[in-house]
Amino acid sequence: VQLVESGGGLVQPGGSLRLSCVASGFTLNDYTIAWFRQAPGKEREGVSCLSSSDGSTYYADSVKGRFTVYRDRAKNTVILQMNSLKLEDTAVYYCAAKYGVAVYTAYTAYDYWGQGTQVTVSS
Repeated sequence: VQLVESGGGLVQPGGSLRLSCVASGFTLNDYTIAWFRQAPGKEREGVSCLSSSDGSTYYADSVKGRFTVYRDRAKNTVILQMNSLKLEDTAVYYCAAKYGVAVYTAYTAYDYWGQGTQVTVSS
């Protein structure tokens, strides 16, 4: 059972990145998927969450209107589309999975984690 994030990188303020979370060993479609981020010296922060049914989503206030989470069921992948990036979005981004349909914002609720991908927003 493994989650792998990709798509991070260096981008200027106002730019966009698309992060992918791919699962191996299990079907993401049965899991609620969350994205968290952690900047140096700060606590891990919940960014977005998508229920397994795709019926419920959560976005942190700091990213509402700029980030979109969605699932590509055929590719067993969850995408976090990040637009209008700001300096304060700089962090390591992690995807996490928990079996079921409920949406959880606490990182302690999740059972599986990826290794993280670095997002750096800088001019």
